[in-house]
Amino acid sequence: MAQDYVERHRVSFDETDMAGIVHFTQFFKYMERTEHGFVRSLGFSVMMAVEGRHYGWPRLDVGCEYFAPLRFEEEFDVKLRVGEMKEKTIRYEFEFWKDGDEKALAKGFMVVVCVTMGEGGKMRSVAIPEAFGRLVQGGG
Repeated sequence: MAQDYVERHRVSFDETDMAGIVHFTQFFKYMERTEHGFVRSLGFSVMMAVEGRHYGWPRLDVGCEYFAPLRFEEEFDVKLRVGEMKEKTIRYEFEFWKDGDEKALAKGFMVVVCVTMGEGGKMRSVAIPEAFGRLVQGGG
């Protein structure tokens, strides 16, 4: 699979609760932002067009396990690893780290499915475009 992708984030005030701790829902947004950065690093967008066909990536399953809090103004890294790629789906695995910590702050995952829009705007799952899949797997 492709090499790990790491993206740095900083906790903003609107992402925290009254105690200044990141609200648990924000971790899903951080995972999504990191996924978007990973896809952009491959030269694509999550709303991609390949050979005149438009693709999207709805979520099939997501989860996150929390080990330590993040607080307002803290910087942290989210490491994305492609855990598995099948014909139509990709499983991304995420780890959240602060510099100097020996243990991850959180670990999460996201399973996405490749779709196109059919007649009437109905989504239909399709095979991952070869040009994109090759890059995800670490090929040229």
